[in-house]
Amino acid sequence: MKACIMCGGTGTRLRPLTFKHPKPSIPILNQPSVRHLIEHLSKEGFNDIVLTLGYMGEIIEEQLGDGRIFGVHIEYVYEKEKLGTAGGVKNAEEFLKNEPFIVLGGDHVLNLGLREMFRFHENQEALVTIGLLSIDDPREFGIADMDINNRIHRFLEKPRAGQIFSNLASTGIYVCSPEIFDWIPENTKYDFAKDLFPALMASDKRLNGMLVRGEWTDVGSAAAYRQAQRWMLDSLPGTSIEGHFSTKNARIRGPLKVENNVSVGSNSSLVGPIVIGENTFIGDNVLIGPYSVIGSNCVIENNAKIFSSYLFNRVRIGENSNISGAVVGDETIVGQNCSLENETVIGHKVIIGNGSTIHSGVKIWPEVMINKNSGIKELTINPDYDSSHDGS
Repeated sequence: MKACIMCGGTGTRLRPLTFKHPKPSIPILNQPSVRHLIEHLSKEGFNDIVLTLGYMGEIIEEQLGDGRIFGVHIEYVYEKEKLGTAGGVKNAEEFLKNEPFIVLGGDHVLNLGLREMFRFHENQEALVTIGLLSIDDPREFGIADMDINNRIHRFLEKPRAGQIFSNLASTGIYVCSPEIFDWIPENTKYDFAKDLFPALMASDKRLNGMLVRGEWTDVGSAAAYRQAQRWMLDSLPGTSIEGHFSTKNARIRGPLKVENNVSVGSNSSLVGPIVIGENTFIGDNVLIGPYSVIGSNCVIENNAKIFSSYLFNRVRIGENSNISGAVVGDETIVGQNCSLENETVIGHKVIIGNGSTIHSGVKIWPEVMINKNSGIKELTINPDYDSSHDGS
């Protein structure tokens, strides 16, 4: 079975994290997000995969290679200019045109039954089948009005208040018959939700929906990213320690995944689920609470506390600092006696001076230096980087 993964977006809503990582490569449990997706596709029997690439696509290709280690074959198709979701798939037509295929976003994190959805589509006569989930607030998604025979009669992208005729939200997962390429213009920006689906319904072509079950999110925002990390941490089967691990009187309660050459100091406490990357040093009297991920080559100094936070690689946390519900980018240094409050997002190579507090919900752009004893209450931009943070 074939799958097409769309990886062309710039991930502006996930900035500052996507200045260094393309959105599909944002780490979840210290692995690129798209790697988890490909592993799931492989388990579901999709072994022929095409990735459509745009922004920083070469990083994704380098991380995944030819797919052999996942038991799949991967082809890469680059977009010279933004073609939209359907246009990007059209650009990969030569690899997909001979049989039905499934389309997913490169930022999807899920445990849905994709094989079941594919088989459902094969037994119907629709050009496209959309995976639908019932959710409480569908305003950030497309919504569908579906009849008892699974046919969609209305579809509206990102409805406003007063337009929410359904809470059946599109997951952005589509199973397509190859005839769909006849409906997508070449070399033109064209979207599934905004352009193709309205065109199909206007021409009385069958567009189906299927109610899917399980967990799903697109990692399009910092909040969704944290949610995806929690889901994946909840799936840790137990405690695993890979390679050398040393500790002095630490209290450890799983589940944990600890990679090679990790050291934990005296009287520290680790309460899972937690993932710790290789070559990481954790000092004395450190408390790391549940739902935390520590990257590789990190240093957590004495008396630090980390709760429900995600540290990328080569991060340093100073003595007596408190990190709560934060995301901290690569090579950032947090000084002593600092506090990073809930929902803060810190870019790469930031230096936060001793005694500083980053208030809840604040984002700090890469390579910013925060003076000691600062209280940062609003978005902090580095003028050397694009300042926009809305959109896809």
